Amino acid sequence: MQAYKKIGVWQTAFLGDAVLTLPLLRALKDRFPEAEIHFFVRAGVESVFEGQPEIAKVRPFAKRGREKSLNAAVRLGWEIGREGFDLWVSAHTSLRSALVAGATSIGRRIGYSRPWFNRFAYTETVDRRFDELAEIERLMELARPLGIDGPAPRAELVLAEAAREAADLFWAESGFSGPVLGVHPGSTWPTKCWPVEYFSDIVRRAVEAGAHVLVFGGPGEEPVAQAVIDGALADPSWVTDLSGRLTLPQLAAYLRRLDAYLTNDSGPMHLAWTQDVPLVALFGPTVKGLGFFPRGENSVVMETDVDCRPCGLHGPKKCPKTHFRCMRELTPDRVWDALRSKLGL
Repeated sequence: MQAYKKIGVWQTAFLGDAVLTLPLLRALKDRFPEAEIHFFVRAGVESVFEGQPEIAKVRPFAKRGREKSLNAAVRLGWEIGREGFDLWVSAHTSLRSALVAGATSIGRRIGYSRPWFNRFAYTETVDRRFDELAEIERLMELARPLGIDGPAPRAELVLAEAAREAADLFWAESGFSGPVLGVHPGSTWPTKCWPVEYFSDIVRRAVEAGAHVLVFGGPGEEPVAQAVIDGALADPSWVTDLSGRLTLPQLAAYLRRLDAYLTNDSGPMHLAWTQDVPLVALFGPTVKGLGFFPRGENSVVMETDVDCRPCGLHGPKKCPKTHFRCMRELTPDRVWDALRSKLGL
């Protein structure tokens, strides 16, 4: 087996997809310890991976910006092809990703067998086996042509020291006297969001039980976070609004310090479970069976038995049936029972 020296791994989907690629990166580094691995990700999430020991360099791809066009993708591929890579592994299935891969002309390029155009972009393809495997195992299929078999390595997010120090300082200055619950009511996909009033109910119960609550949210999610806090009618000294205030690495570091975390099916969910944070994940339009779920003994996925689930890989903007039963029937009583034990209350 050839000892590769410079490997490019391409995963430019959402934050969670990039996090789920960590076991594949670990497997590649274990198999080729001398290799320099470059991880190509969606622009805006690259800072999360700057402390990852397997990665020599994190490379952002501006798929929604200056590199959006197909011509730009081809030009980028040409540029990458001149950088001396001897192995290219693509975990993304878009036409743009295929164009980048093909344009590199790297000697060995591995991708998925579908869509059909991938056969022209890669020197080798593997079946994704979407209906058989969970996402981490689907990603590990890309390593099979390289002689890498067996179970996937443990998914472990390693953060840069500055982010960890910021979280440690916040905890020290806050002087929390009880357990700390984090809640994240937002998501890129509207139907993945548990009702705001349900989150408010959990915040109120947590404060009444003696927990401090941190409310998280990314840019643009500040109004949702505020609505959750306003609806809780809880003692404000026990609730801290952190929405829109943290970088992605800081968010991950703050999650790492939590006693429990309540979240929708979202990118931050993956930042949490890959650091062994005790969490409860709420799955409505999506299901655990799609393969993008949090793992580990500290993770609980809560779902409802509604026959129209799943209604899509990500969840549509509005409930196709208009009733939104998948989330509304996932009651605060059920969720609080799962959270309370994690908080030790």
